Amino acid sequence: MKTLKFKNGDSFPSLGLGTWLARPNEVYDAVLEAIRCGYRHIDCAYIYKNEVEVGMALNYAFSYGIVKREEMFITSKLWNCDHHPDRIENAIQRSLSNLQLKKLDLYLMHWPIAFKAGIDVPEGGEDLLPLDEMPLSETWLGMERLKRKGLTEHIGVSNFNIPKLRKLIADTRIRPEVNQVELHPFLQQDELLDYCRKEKILATAYSPLGGRRMANLEDGLLQNQLLRALAEKHACTPSQVILAWGMQRGCSVIPKSVNPERIRENLAALRVKLDAEDMAQIKKLDRNLRMAKADFAVFPNGPYTYQSIWED
Repeated sequence: MKTLKFKNGDSFPSLGLGTWLARPNEVYDAVLEAIRCGYRHIDCAYIYKNEVEVGMALNYAFSYGIVKREEMFITSKLWNCDHHPDRIENAIQRSLSNLQLKKLDLYLMHWPIAFKAGIDVPEGGEDLLPLDEMPLSETWLGMERLKRKGLTEHIGVSNFNIPKLRKLIADTRIRPEVNQVELHPFLQQDELLDYCRKEKILATAYSPLGGRRMANLEDGLLQNQLLRALAEKHACTPSQVILAWGMQRGCSVIPKSVNPERIRENLAALRVKLDAEDMAQIKKLDRNLRMAKADFAVFPNGPYTYQSIWED
């Protein structure tokens, strides 16, 4: 397994299994299949509502000697309704209980957005908290406490842009170790990646194949003629080309699948090596096409706009 390295020398697998949108009745088998064929990185989150089943699969794998706990890298995320410092430890303890773990390898602040306590999915602007009432820096101080207490080995963020990363670094002691964001050939985010490299923040690409919405486009990633031609050139699939591209940019990638064949196909992207010309051609595909727009947090009477989330 290819890996990235944290500042302290810990390894971060370059390819993992995403579990967003994996139904609880499917994710158990998917996690076990992934572990059996060589995955060592499982990406989870409270809001995915399938951590219990993921935990059952992990416990089975550990109990029957399929893999050792220390060989696995498990990520989960703090949801937006738990940003208050008084709620953060309870939130990670809930995920640890669901996953049947004593500690996480990585815990992320899922979004730079705050909801009122108890609101998983807001129905209107009144369910949200503006950042001047619940600053990201206060939430991050709570994340730092989790690391000091040994509840997670590493801490990071997700869906943060450069201005928000810069402000967080300036306002807190421990800088984020990972930023998990949407990255694929149609949304390459070169400037953000360059900033993360400069600040020694590792990057994880979620929806590295474009995600569910991309699959509904007639001219989506997997239909792209260049990517199909590169797949033919390297005797692989378009998905493997895309995942190899992501890893060669220095990111970890976490494609979601519950299909055993696709789980194995995605893992085989580790064997694909693109050349400089391939990378240069894919670079031209960038459309700044964001699929995960945070629609769930933007309301006419709410404190968040698309600009405030993605640009400010």
